[in-house]
Amino acid sequence: MDMDVIVIKQDVRNSIAECEKRCLMQCTKWLAELNHGLSQTTVELGGNPVVQNMHDGIDDAEYDIYVLAKCYFHVREYDRSAYFTRNCVSPVPKFLHLYATYMSKEKKRLDNMTDSSVVSSVSHAKDFSELLTILRTEHSQQSLDGYCLYLYGVILKKLNLTDIAVGVLVEAINAEPMLWCAWLELAPLVNDKRMLESLKLPNHWMKSIFEGYTYIELFQNDEGIKIFEHLQKNGFSKCIFIPTLLAIAYSNKRDVDRSIDIFQHLQSVDPYRLDNLDSYSNLLFVKDMKTEMSHLAHKVVEINKYSPETCCVVGNYYSIRSDHYKAVMYFQRALKLNPQYLSAWTLMGHEFMEMKNTNAAIQSYRQAVEVNKRDFRAWYGLGQAYEILKMTFYSLYYYKAAQQLRPYDSRMLVALGETYEKLNKVADALKCYQKAYNVGDIEGVALYSMAKLYEKQGETEKAIPAFIKFCSDDKLIADKASLCHAYMTLGNYYEKIEDLDKASYFAYKCLDYEEMKREAESLLKSIANKRAHKPTTSGAQGSSGATKSTEDEKPDTYGAEDMEMDETNLSKRIDNAIREEEAGNNELVESSGIHEFHMEDTYDVNE
Repeated sequence: MDMDVIVIKQDVRNSIAECEKRCLMQCTKWLAELNHGLSQTTVELGGNPVVQNMHDGIDDAEYDIYVLAKCYFHVREYDRSAYFTRNCVSPVPKFLHLYATYMSKEKKRLDNMTDSSVVSSVSHAKDFSELLTILRTEHSQQSLDGYCLYLYGVILKKLNLTDIAVGVLVEAINAEPMLWCAWLELAPLVNDKRMLESLKLPNHWMKSIFEGYTYIELFQNDEGIKIFEHLQKNGFSKCIFIPTLLAIAYSNKRDVDRSIDIFQHLQSVDPYRLDNLDSYSNLLFVKDMKTEMSHLAHKVVEINKYSPETCCVVGNYYSIRSDHYKAVMYFQRALKLNPQYLSAWTLMGHEFMEMKNTNAAIQSYRQAVEVNKRDFRAWYGLGQAYEILKMTFYSLYYYKAAQQLRPYDSRMLVALGETYEKLNKVADALKCYQKAYNVGDIEGVALYSMAKLYEKQGETEKAIPAFIKFCSDDKLIADKASLCHAYMTLGNYYEKIEDLDKASYFAYKCLDYEEMKREAESLLKSIANKRAHKPTTSGAQGSSGATKSTEDEKPDTYGAEDMEMDETNLSKRIDNAIREEEAGNNELVESSGIHEFHMEDTYDVNE
């Protein structure tokens, strides 16, 4: 889409004025940041509608009431603001009345929720019934403007009337394409790329930002990165929102270093910004950057001690120091400030898991899913928690949900495979391990799990190529116990089929591991005995006898060149085996779909 930056800046400035008039302060803030990022573009203020139209949408007779109600709204006296605008009919004061009524109900609901520490949508219908009736009636009469349509869509979304909410929010966006908060409410309701492409959205430059944002929300990071890099080249290079989303996209792609670099650059550009710093601290945690975590925690406390983002950063800081009780305390503090703060629920679940408090972890993860059903970390955490409780069918259900959200994440597939293995669903488990290997095994365990399962089933000929492939780059394998077991299995296998050179090679490898040293020594003795009793060939006498005797005294070795050739051949064998088993079955079996899941034991998945 061609973009005229002057037109874009004019649109942004006009929308800032309209949103500010209606007290949509988060949307105003976002637009103001976007406007600042376009600062290299100059727009003449003479004849500027922003200056001329400050009173548009407000009747002269209602202006004084509006100014009073707006001031009450800003100091969070929502009931007073709604009361004084109750009879207003001009668009801006009318919206302010409806919005103040909504904010009053929402504040009281969140205050009650903070007391109980539970996110619940049960009382939504009762809380918003009167407001919902007004909006539904006016919507049927087609008398709602874009801002009121947005508010109607928000309430429908809270009531889980998703299909209707999508339609109403799309209406709002078509009426007011610059209303970013409406785009933001719509994004979590988009299930996949097909749905995104089917939405009847306006052909407006804001659509590009929305598509990039939604692609990243759907973990289709490459598409999102492509859109935002295009925007950066077309006038948006200094808009702080775009590099923030690029950092999140790179984080999703596990390009942690690049993501950290972007966040550090953003810190230098806007040092007092708290937005998304919880994501930055998560990355520092992953990289075990304790010093940087400490500096960040001290910095955010100085900026604003009582913001949810600050509490989350400090909670992560205590977590990396293994002070899990203090970490939980700070995550709980974040939730007191904002019970809908997703990161705090998920991270608190992780801390409870570290503290072996499985029931509290389950409650935290459930609240995270209640806030955002696309949080794969919470679904995965629930799977782990129920795995600890040995409730395997529950575990399977939640791992499936996580895998559907992250279909190309090998960790989800390995967890799903291990759960199928526990349920003795061998074919399904093997498909999970094979797909995990194909999509790029993050933890390097898929091949080992597959080989072990083949070994357990007595299919040694299939297990051996997998073990060989697993051992091919032993320096990258963190779990040395698994590597040692693989070496020992290969040594025993080759000794059994009389390939004594290979057997001795793998047996010698095991001597480096104390737990397998005795078994390896025993295997080497067995190999030596077999060599001693091996019949000599008739041509091994005479002048070559001395040479032969000398060779026999050399320790058993298996040349590196032979090993490389062997690995190449066996790598081909395992790749061929995987392709054969995957032919016509690139996706997981139908039974692994979360919607087709049937409970096969006494647990009720809905609790």
